[in-house]
Amino acid sequence: QVQLVESGGGLVQAGGSLRLSCAASGLTFSRYTMGWFRQAPGKEHEFVAVFSWSGSSTRYADSVKGRFTISRDNAKNTVDLQMNSLKQEDTAVYFCEASPRQGLLALRESYNYWGQGTQVTVSS
Repeated sequence: QVQLVESGGGLVQAGGSLRLSCAASGLTFSRYTMGWFRQAPGKEHEFVAVFSWSGSSTRYADSVKGRFTISRDNAKNTVDLQMNSLKQEDTAVYFCEASPRQGLLALRESYNYWGQGTQVTVSS
């Protein structure tokens, strides 16, 4: 049974940093594309970043490019999201998602598994 467990969310002031982590189990982690998505109140699910399992490629949403960094550790079955220079508009629940498909997947429909999410709140 696949499990994805996010951690690291919290309350931070604008301009601050947070590091989210996702621990995966029940899957061959090195063969899964891992993504981060977020959902703010009243808004659609939004792509944030992805780390493909083949070729070690990454892709970011324009809104976070240059501020967020996704990384993965296949030995530990974890994928992290380092978030710097946080803005109030980054406030959302952040979800870790996994897909057996290759590629820099930015659509939620491409993912098979996701966690419960972790809340990130950025104050002014």
